Amino acid sequence: MNPTSSIKRPASTLDELCVDTLRFLSVDAVQKANSGHPGLPLGAAPMACVLWTRFLKHNPANPHWFDRDRFVLSAGHGSALLYSLLHLTGYALSLAQIEQFRQWGSLTPGHPERGLTPGVEVTTGPLGQGFGNGVGMAMAEAHLAARYNRTGFDIIDHFTYGIVSDGDLMEGIASEAASLAGHLRLGKLIYLYDDNCVTLSAGTDITFTEDRARRFESYGWHTQSVGDGNDLAAIDRALRTARAETGRPSLILVRSHLGYGSPNKQDSFEAHGSPLGEEEVRLTKRNLGWPAEPTFYIPDQALACFRQALERGAQAETAWNGQFSAYAQAFPDLAQELEQMVVGELPAGWDADIPVFAPDAKGMATRVVSGKVMNAVAPRVPALMGGSADLDPSTHTALMGLGDFEPPGASARDRQGSEGGGWSCAGRNVHFGVREHAMGAILNGLAAHGGTVPFGSTFLVFSDYMRPAIRLAALMGLHVVYVFTHDSIALGEDGSTHQPVEQLAGLRSIPRLVVIRPCDANETAVAWRVALESRDRPVALILTRQNLPTLDRTLFAAANGLRCGAYVLADAPGGKPDLILIATGSEVGLVIAAARKLLAQGIQARVVSMPSWELFDAQPAEYRDAVLPPAIGARLAVEAGASQGWHRYTGDHGDVLGVDRFGASAPGDVVLREYGFTVDNVCERALAMAR
Repeated sequence: MNPTSSIKRPASTLDELCVDTLRFLSVDAVQKANSGHPGLPLGAAPMACVLWTRFLKHNPANPHWFDRDRFVLSAGHGSALLYSLLHLTGYALSLAQIEQFRQWGSLTPGHPERGLTPGVEVTTGPLGQGFGNGVGMAMAEAHLAARYNRTGFDIIDHFTYGIVSDGDLMEGIASEAASLAGHLRLGKLIYLYDDNCVTLSAGTDITFTEDRARRFESYGWHTQSVGDGNDLAAIDRALRTARAETGRPSLILVRSHLGYGSPNKQDSFEAHGSPLGEEEVRLTKRNLGWPAEPTFYIPDQALACFRQALERGAQAETAWNGQFSAYAQAFPDLAQELEQMVVGELPAGWDADIPVFAPDAKGMATRVVSGKVMNAVAPRVPALMGGSADLDPSTHTALMGLGDFEPPGASARDRQGSEGGGWSCAGRNVHFGVREHAMGAILNGLAAHGGTVPFGSTFLVFSDYMRPAIRLAALMGLHVVYVFTHDSIALGEDGSTHQPVEQLAGLRSIPRLVVIRPCDANETAVAWRVALESRDRPVALILTRQNLPTLDRTLFAAANGLRCGAYVLADAPGGKPDLILIATGSEVGLVIAAARKLLAQGIQARVVSMPSWELFDAQPAEYRDAVLPPAIGARLAVEAGASQGWHRYTGDHGDVLGVDRFGASAPGDVVLREYGFTVDNVCERALAMAR
């Protein structure tokens, strides 16, 4: 029993009582924290209330029930609204946590965080990212439904909903994601657009005057407009219509009022990102007939209404469990496969077909090797799906014979026999188009949904377009694999615009992201093993366009040393080196050749392959010291990228041969030579330390 339930407000419908409960629980949280965004909860509470009490299929007692509807608050600054919804409907988020909004150690941070707060599907806040995440979730639902549903067994059957804002729609990532979603005809994706005409600094009339409905219609979306954001019946009708529209994603434009009810701040940017202030809170409550005290007041009638989600959710999950049991009896192999995918386990023997590559002086580009490995594991790892930003022929990421993720009836094109299998949402090759921004966010949505291990590919230099989404994948601990090819100035004639220099350092700076730059075919195979086994973090594979020799592993240490991040590839005779040569990727072959030349001059060098800083740093100190003995200060790191960060491994007495300027347009071998990546220059730099 709520101790404040005896307080009476003016006569109101139960729906209105629920809406105002959402509003003021959120406002009180923001005001107590003296930090946050009260405007969105005040204006968007009606649409959120209708969605969560009448349509959303979920079980607050089990936030991980797989066939739940997904909800994304892309406008993550309105997090207080989401936390209020979660508490009121019965998730394991106490009122005490609401009262600790934005405070140290609470489950209610300033923007929603997946893995921290029960019921939060994705980490949102950077505008537009949640929009793209929702597209990925809807793609995952469509894909799994197409693959596993059978007549009479719609075991994958749920919607993806979201609340998006003016700011979300302004961001370019939303345009990319919306364009692809319309093309893919994601009919179970429904966004409520909080169309309040106000941004952080002003009204939208100074920056955002396009016809948003027509814009989305041109993308292939179904659009509706609700003229009054407080008209619950109209919102209800719009959602029902959107759910019935199976061939197009839906955008419902709801004309709301930022800071609704605030006498002095409604429809003003002042209500966006700052607390209303104690006096304005009091006036707003009075204006809407809400008691000024106590704060965090929850009427029993409203709480009971919201908590019906527990009973409805339990019934829905129980019914689904029964259906799945019958499905498992009828289709045991499919059920077992799906269950394994949902929990993220790799099948037994998943890596049985990964090739071992014979020594080859000519070798292969690691991008080509990666494609071979992917196609060896894909038939055994049904969760693996993804694609590139219109670069499959260059990144070698097409999964042969496994079909394309495309809507039924999509027009055919010249496919050159690359993927095969036709057009269907069951296909595992995703054509993202030239949309790296959206691809990054969609990959996060696919991974967050569950049941897939998504990969995305582009040239390394264009990873910059994806950086916000990569950062969020790392923050969420999502199992996403990035395949970044064309990894250095060796790219050659395309010149400085396409030659990555600082990208490796930038990616390595992202906490929890594992970056791997393999040196040959067999290291690339191990890198893919690591990538698929890393269930709680994203992995970026950095691959070459040019051929690299495949090392003779009877002469060099086994490629499995990659798992430790760095390993002694070739030691000095007697294991007593004068200096250490460290390299990654294409430069490993260079330092091997340099070590041989140095030996002829009486200098004994240890060659260390260091494909992954992150994996190496995770090793015990004893191992790290064995690879890089502290007593040996003469160390030269060689990598065709920015030298930033390498000094942590070379030390005060070491040196780095890197690229600390932009590239140039010329054949790749010429650019490498002119930038000092030659055996003679490596030897000269090494000798300067050894003397």
